[in-house]
Amino acid sequence: MEFITYEVEEKIGIITINRPKALNALNSQVLEELDATLDSVDLDTVRALVLTGAGEKSFVAGADIGEMSTLTKAEGEAFGKKGNDVFRKLETFPIPVIAAVNGFALGGGCEISMSCDIRICSENAIFGQPEVGLGITPGFGGTQRLARIVGVGMAKQMIYTARNIKADEAYRIGLVNAVYPLEELLPAAKKLAQTIAINAPIAVRNCKKAINEGLDVNMDEAIVIEEKLFGDCFETEDQKAGMGNFLEKDKEKKLKVVPFQNK
Repeated sequence: MEFITYEVEEKIGIITINRPKALNALNSQVLEELDATLDSVDLDTVRALVLTGAGEKSFVAGADIGEMSTLTKAEGEAFGKKGNDVFRKLETFPIPVIAAVNGFALGGGCEISMSCDIRICSENAIFGQPEVGLGITPGFGGTQRLARIVGVGMAKQMIYTARNIKADEAYRIGLVNAVYPLEELLPAAKKLAQTIAINAPIAVRNCKKAINEGLDVNMDEAIVIEEKLFGDCFETEDQKAGMGNFLEKDKEKKLKVVPFQNK
């Protein structure tokens, strides 16, 4: 891999988009390498992913404008599909993905962060969908995911104006869950991933699937999705161990209760 690095720390996989000279901009090669990296993740051992960018300035500054500038209509649509296919794979990846946004997250950078389950960012992070200023629409899911995350009105304002927002505003509108000093961002992302990783993996995966699939249907259908995934957890080792440990602790707690004595 030339532009993607992948390492595993215990049960956490860390994917870094490593093209700092171009502020980690997304070109076809980056997308292809990211796609291949996701395919290589060992889902038997890795329970959560952290996605970040190399350097201190940029998470992902956007799609590569140099590559896009000469595209035909057909090529533009194909490039959009390439990005959307990878981002959709990320969004529906079996295990949770945390975006650690360290700096610029513009255009495709904002879009890839929104494909992750959880977003946290550094104090110097900048988010935006500047595409209309370049004569195009967001092409990697921005018109769809932003409205689902921050609401239709705010999404339209950001997209129509092409105005960037800082970390504090991203937090205020719900685009990110937390803001950290830059040096604390990656440790915070790893800690959050580890907190997820210690929980029952089948249950966590089923929760992600239930939330994602439920958002695409009406409530009656969504409840059925949840019921099936809820039932799917039973008779697993995770469920037996988890409930068994709880009942054992509850039993021990009751045995330690000393009856109140009125002196």
